[in-house]
Amino acid sequence: MTQPPAFKRAPRPEGKGETAAPSGTSRLNKRMAELRMCSRREADAWIEQGWVLVNGLPASMGQQVTLSDRITIDKAAEQQQDRQVTILLHKPMGYVSGQAEDGHEPAITLINPRSHWGGDPSKLRFTPPHLRGLAPAGRLDIDSTGLLVLTQDGRIARQLIGEDSEMEKEYLVRVAYTGHENTAAATAASATYGGKANQLTTIGDFDRVSANVQAVFPKALLERLRHGLSLDGKPLKPAKVDWQNPEQLRFVLTEGKKRQIRRMCEQVGLKVVGLKRIRMGGVQLGQMPAGTWRYLGPNEAF
Repeated sequence: MTQPPAFKRAPRPEGKGETAAPSGTSRLNKRMAELRMCSRREADAWIEQGWVLVNGLPASMGQQVTLSDRITIDKAAEQQQDRQVTILLHKPMGYVSGQAEDGHEPAITLINPRSHWGGDPSKLRFTPPHLRGLAPAGRLDIDSTGLLVLTQDGRIARQLIGEDSEMEKEYLVRVAYTGHENTAAATAASATYGGKANQLTTIGDFDRVSANVQAVFPKALLERLRHGLSLDGKPLKPAKVDWQNPEQLRFVLTEGKKRQIRRMCEQVGLKVVGLKRIRMGGVQLGQMPAGTWRYLGPNEAF
C-alpha cells in the first residue's frame, strides 16, 4: 500500500525567481492558513473548486489579499472539512511515524478495525476513507512509544507542527546516569548501591546509575536541561523538566527537533532507556493500550 506523505513544515521561500508581493499583502492560501480556516494545500484545492470568495468574488490561484479583505468559503468546503478525521495512536516501539524505512513498518498500518480501542468515546466507526490523506502531524522515534497524532485536517497539522507552533508536548523519560559530567557522584553511587549488577553497569571508566538516579544527578545539570543547551548550533527554547520518580524525568517541550530529548540527555551524562509521549496540547494519551487507537472526539481540542 502506498503511504501518504507526512505533514511537514514548509520551508521558508527564499524569493528566488518569485515576484515580490505588494507591501501589506499576502497570498490568499497563506492568509487562510493564518486564519486557521484550512491548510495552504486545502486552500489551493478549494480555490480550484471555486469554493473561496474574496469580498464576494471568486478567488484565483496565487491571489494577493490584505488584512481587510473578507474571505468566505462555500458550504461544500465546510462539509468536506467536517468529514475529516484525526486519529490518536498509542505507538509501540518498532514502528516509524511516517514512510516505511529500513524494513520498519509505518505507524499507519496499525490503523484498522481490529486495533480500534474499545474505550473510544467518539462512537465513530472506522471506514476505509478515513485512511485517505491521513498523515502523521509530527514524529515519534522508532524506539519511543506513546501518543502519535495522524490527521486528515490541515488545521490540526498546522497547530501541531506549523512553523509558529508553540504546542506543548509532554514526555515521561526513564534515564540512567553515566557520570560523565560528575565522576565523583557516580563513584559515591556505586558505593551506596554496593555495586549490584542489576543497578550499576560499567560503561568505559564510568558506572551507570539506573536506580535512584535523582539522588546522584547534580541539580546544576537539571537546570541545564531546563535551559542552556543547544542543538545543531542553535539554543533550545526553555523546557520544563522535573523528576517524576527517582528513575524518571518529565519533559514538557514546545519544539520538536529530531531526537531532541535523547540528545539533550546525552549532553548532561544521562542515557535514555525509555521514552513515552503522554500529551500533546490539551489531548492526553490516557489509558489507551499500546498498539491501539481512537478518534479525536468532537469536544477535544489541542
